[in-house]
Amino acid sequence: MIVNNLFSLENIGIKNAEIHYQLSPDELHQLTLDRGEGTETSTEALAINTGKFSGRSPQDRFIVKDSITENEVWWGDINIPFEPAKFDTLYTKLTNYLSNKEIFVRDAHVCADPNYRLNVRVITETPWENLFCYNMFLRPTAKELAHFTADWTLICAPSFLADPTTDGTRNENFAILNFTRKTIIIGGTAYTGEMKKGIFSALNFILPVFKNALPMHCSANVGEDGETAIFFGLSGTGKTTLSADPNRKLIGDDEHGWTSENTVFNFEGGCYAKVVNLSEENEPDIFRAIKKGALLENIVFKEGTNEVDYTDISITPNTRVSYPINHIDNIQAGSIGTNPKNIFFLTADSFGILPPIARLTPGQAAYHFISGYTAKIAGTEAGINEPQPNFSACFGAPFMPLHPTRYAEMLSKKMKDADVKVWLINTGWTGGPYGTGNRMKLKYTRAMITAALNGQLNDVNYHNHAVFKMAIPESCPEVPSEILNPRNTWEDKNLYDTKAIELAQKFRENFMKFESYANDEILAGAPEV
Repeated sequence: MIVNNLFSLENIGIKNAEIHYQLSPDELHQLTLDRGEGTETSTEALAINTGKFSGRSPQDRFIVKDSITENEVWWGDINIPFEPAKFDTLYTKLTNYLSNKEIFVRDAHVCADPNYRLNVRVITETPWENLFCYNMFLRPTAKELAHFTADWTLICAPSFLADPTTDGTRNENFAILNFTRKTIIIGGTAYTGEMKKGIFSALNFILPVFKNALPMHCSANVGEDGETAIFFGLSGTGKTTLSADPNRKLIGDDEHGWTSENTVFNFEGGCYAKVVNLSEENEPDIFRAIKKGALLENIVFKEGTNEVDYTDISITPNTRVSYPINHIDNIQAGSIGTNPKNIFFLTADSFGILPPIARLTPGQAAYHFISGYTAKIAGTEAGINEPQPNFSACFGAPFMPLHPTRYAEMLSKKMKDADVKVWLINTGWTGGPYGTGNRMKLKYTRAMITAALNGQLNDVNYHNHAVFKMAIPESCPEVPSEILNPRNTWEDKNLYDTKAIELAQKFRENFMKFESYANDEILAGAPEV
């Protein structure tokens, strides 16, 4: 291990720090153990606890309102403005706090396509946060590092707390993006996902505004025929699970760009997967990726052992693992694919209303993309005792600085230009809502996606859903035909009809804030009420 005393951060305000630069994963792993900040699991992965925060805090994420962002950002409850002067003051406090301390610095890339690549310098307070960034961002070669100049700087200090009364924050924790200074600062939270999503949020502004490329909260893979498939979906809907297909090469599991040159590229160099109820049988690629170099968050061990109990969510339902993408055997070289031929919108509908697979028209695709629907189940958050609809525009509203219709218009044009088929996949409940019905079997979901990708659903008979109007196939290889129509799986058909209309009404109520921006084709994609 080398402390890089020749490396200076005084130009960004951090003085006399003991800087560990570009440490290897093994060094970061061992340092975490030596400092008593983590535990090694039975598979030699590193397990840490992120403390007070085991998930993102969307209400404490801000964007500096300046000449670059003022007329571009969709300001509101998601994109909360922050004063430039307040940022400058808080930034100085943070860099003073890190001065004279032991810190960890990593230079990395984001965006696998060299034409869109950004250089990011990451400064962290702990070695395991730096390991997370090694896993999740793209790793430069020694030759690239020799000439590295940072485009953006990311500073993360969980132990630094803001003073809301003077600093302009809501709480002691914060994550703030500044597009003029090309800097992200994070404090008061050790949840590593804030770093990943901070960079994602920056790219979601930079790519459409300056690069004419569409950023997407999705996973992507490539078949043997070279055709790309994209999977949109909110957390818990199956993006990572379904894209890690042993018969297809993984491009990436969460964040991608779609360019005007007809390429789809991964933003990242790793995967950040949920591990609740993880098993080798259901998710073999992810299970086997949890080895030396992987970083587990907020898991619980089986009593008296260092073997992880993936069923134990006593700390949080949001148990996670990060690992470099090369921990997955079947990956796409360069993490780049061509124009997709199939796009899947994933939802975990805990009401049991939506079909397990349906084909969407372009208007329906745009409508459902802007809606970004899934449903929370009882017990996942405090105060949720029954299924609750969850709408997140573009399947990633907390990370999208622009108005959702900006992204939807770009997606619609690209889908039409590339003649893409769009499918809705319900990975949620069938036979009734959560508590009555059952979760759709993973093997059936995989079979439906495979059939769509292989063209086996091109010539089957379809009928339209009475309320949501999407086209439901009447047969699918390796899937019982009786589960394809969700109404047939309910014992009380009249109750299904009532609940379908209630859910459709929720869709329409949510979409009211977008109606004035939507064209007739998109509005025609709405469900009937």
